[in-house]
Amino acid sequence: MQTITNSSSKCLGTVIFFHGSGDSGTGIRQWLKMELGEEFSFPHLNVVLPTAPARPYTPAGGALSNVWFDRNDISQNVPETESVKTMCENLEPLITDIVEKGVPKKNIILGGFSMGGCLAMHMAYRFHPDVAGCFVLSGFLNTGSSVYDAVQAAKIPVPPLFYAHGKDDELVHYDWGVNTYEQLKKLGVKGEFHSFDNLSHSLYRKELDLVKKWITQQIPE
Repeated sequence: MQTITNSSSKCLGTVIFFHGSGDSGTGIRQWLKMELGEEFSFPHLNVVLPTAPARPYTPAGGALSNVWFDRNDISQNVPETESVKTMCENLEPLITDIVEKGVPKKNIILGGFSMGGCLAMHMAYRFHPDVAGCFVLSGFLNTGSSVYDAVQAAKIPVPPLFYAHGKDDELVHYDWGVNTYEQLKKLGVKGEFHSFDNLSHSLYRKELDLVKKWITQQIPE
């Protein structure tokens, strides 16, 4: 699993940014740079952009694709597959490596775009509830997701959540994002939701500026 890293000279923490389906760490890095006009980086934080392994992907007719997990359909109304849990477990060495290099879990933020945002929620709320925060850009959870069960059963305060979604998203419908955020909020997750008019399934400079500000609030320089 290739990992692209933007390194800070004075590292206080790490942001892990998971790309969407069919993309790569290199691809999302270039896309972020194109939208921002500069690297998605922080003076005091490292940014890690892993690449999902290629695997058969059911919505693509079983063709190989760089996706974090398989799913039966791009829809809220299908069951989660076991591959979600498997991928979270496969990413444990990445978290362990960061911690062993001196970054405490409380200074790690997990997030991503689309499928990557979904993965980030599973990672943060099911497996690593002691991280600093979670951000989701144009993502969603399946109805009855195991993430909801994990949040409800949590014994410690769960990470805060930043959520952003375009109102004209043609792939991950806006109401899926709203429903996901509202369900997590009802279960006690503290966070903020940002919606954007005329934004389809894409990244947008304004939302990236907002998420960068939010990340810096969670782990101040």
